[in-house]
Parts: sequence; structure tokens; C-alpha cells
Amino acid sequence: MEKAMHGAHGIGYEAYCMKHKLRMKVERRREKDYLKSQRIVADIDRKVHG
Repeated sequence: MEKAMHGAHGIGYEAYCMKHKLRMKVERRREKDYLKSQRIVADIDRKVHG
């Protein structure tokens, strides 16, 4: 998990847990990535079924 956090977000899991500002930054980035992926899926779905 440590390796994945460091690779994906550039911080270790311990820093993620201890520093609120870093945690919020990571979570905002995750939310942005999730919404982007949902838009891509919806676009593909429209193309396939539309």
C-alpha cells in the first residue's frame, strides 16, 4: 500500500494519514479523476448505444 500511495500520489501512507492538507489534496485529485473517468465511460456508452 505504501508503494502504491507513493507511486500514485507522491507521498507515503504515513504522511497521508498525519497531514490533513495533503490528505485533502489527494482526495480532491481522486475525486477529479473519478469524475473524469465517469465522463469517459458515459461518452463511450453513448457512442456504443446511441
